[in-house]
Amino acid sequence: MDYLYAMVLFAVSSSVTPGPNNIMVMTSGLNFGVKKSLPLLSGICMGFAIMLLLVGIGFGQLFELFPSLHFIIKCLGVLYLVYLAWLIARSADVGSSGSQAKPLSFIKGALFQWINAKAWVVATGAIAAFTTVGADFYGQNMMLALTFFLVSFPCVGVWLMFGSLLKKTLTQDKYRRLFNYTMSALLVVSVLPVMSEILNHLASSHG
Repeated sequence: MDYLYAMVLFAVSSSVTPGPNNIMVMTSGLNFGVKKSLPLLSGICMGFAIMLLLVGIGFGQLFELFPSLHFIIKCLGVLYLVYLAWLIARSADVGSSGSQAKPLSFIKGALFQWINAKAWVVATGAIAAFTTVGADFYGQNMMLALTFFLVSFPCVGVWLMFGSLLKKTLTQDKYRRLFNYTMSALLVVSVLPVMSEILNHLASSHG
């Protein structure tokens, strides 16, 4: 039972802390409201649970065989996060323009997990900490994925509600624009360590 409590605590702490997923959800809640953002929230929660399962089953071994694959995914992740930051900054004009832009979809939320640096850190850390090699490994992996799936909905949902509440507060376009630019900048800042790692890797490989 202590094992389950520890797993739940880990899932809560890693899901509710700031990261690209929560920034995206909060920004979507502010710009589009809770209802229109639910597909994004569901995609993130389901996508991460599936990612946990697949990483546990063998992606770790695949990366050991092909180390360059991990580096390629990391580079694509940084580019996509910068693109998302640009989308968030662009959505600053949603309130003032005549046409209503669309929030990110379920599929985009799910696929985003594969290039989300924080998701990789959490997934590999969770598998290392809460699974043991042996006959019960796949059962533990399934339990871990299910725990994260159930826990992430309320944890990430808190950020969605927060964004929705801010929508009522930030009624003026200039404040909403400032919020979106700030969230966009935070997303870029969140990938700076990964960018630095990529540049160091490239420098050492050409050195």
